[in-house]
Amino acid sequence: MLKVDMAYEKGILYVRLKGELNRKVCYKINNYIVPVVLKHKIKYLVYNLYELSDIDASGMDAMLNTKCAIRANKGKICLCEVSDELRAKMRKLRIQVASNELAAGRLIHI
Repeated sequence: MLKVDMAYEKGILYVRLKGELNRKVCYKINNYIVPVVLKHKIKYLVYNLYELSDIDASGMDAMLNTKCAIRANKGKICLCEVSDELRAKMRKLRIQVASNELAAGRLIHI
């Protein structure tokens, strides 16, 4: 089960994920977040992974789809509050990591 909470503040879309991001629920990223990014031409996105307990290959592919959508809008993407366990798995995504949402906002909104 994955819960997705989105908030748009000062030009940045904050996406907070809670639960597990796996093959069964990655459609929530691909069918909800990616179209929002493309439709509204969102340039900056921050994923808060504080309450994300696990991610599999399908989940990482969904995050890459988001990264591609942001890049299509000539923007930047950042992860924050990533646990050490998830950080090791997600290293190959090559997405910037910040300690918290405030730091992530500063990092990408330069």
